[in-house]
Amino acid sequence: MTTDFGPATDTPTPVGEPDAPIRVLVVDDEAAITDLVAMALRYEGFQVEAAHSGQAALTRVVRERPDLLVLDVMLPDINGFEVCERLRRAGQTVPTLFLTARDTTQDKVRGLTLGGDDYVTKPFAVAELVARVRAILRRAGRAAGEDEAAGLRFADLELDERSREVRRAGRPVELTATEYRLLHYLLSNARSVLTRGQLLDHVWGHDFGGEAGVLETYISYLRRKIDNVEPPLIHTVRGVGYVLRLPR
Repeated sequence: MTTDFGPATDTPTPVGEPDAPIRVLVVDDEAAITDLVAMALRYEGFQVEAAHSGQAALTRVVRERPDLLVLDVMLPDINGFEVCERLRRAGQTVPTLFLTARDTTQDKVRGLTLGGDDYVTKPFAVAELVARVRAILRRAGRAAGEDEAAGLRFADLELDERSREVRRAGRPVELTATEYRLLHYLLSNARSVLTRGQLLDHVWGHDFGGEAGVLETYISYLRRKIDNVEPPLIHTVRGVGYVLRLPR
């Protein structure tokens, strides 16, 4: 088919070692699709397993903890949107790429709002799929062959890339996968103003109508969870974007 951490500082500080090899779970009820995707990703050096139903995906994500989920929407039992929603409610933050024939903007917005990392429609080009997989992993700090740091901190905000745990003033903060990616990017660029375009491109990876609203929604979610103690760290730069810094 073309078919924990040292003393607080006000600059982000990396700690730790690189992660283990990358494991991908491909979920689709069409064996031809899972075989094609698995072959392409294995050729690129990924460890790939396949599942053919939503329930199997839920079970295997919890049991096997893959680094990435490639997920069809139209599955025979539980659709992919519900699979993603159940995983996020259960605290499972595995990066997720939807791979589906459902190509409307409404479907794309729904998939990303539920916590998906990217949305690729069928028919698809294998090379593009692989590139998007690598982009998701890079945004999540899991790109193959990269010597990524395992943690960042700014003031009293801490993020551990190995466990994907976040703490503010020593207290754990539960984030969805998309909230985590957004915070990671802000934290990695602490004190630098990031435009809306940069944030959309880095966190969501592609453009379509309505994404600006998605960004505003996720900034609001982060503020409720991160800035519910003083001082607030996420600030709006009017007409430009956002910045993670101490108040002036």
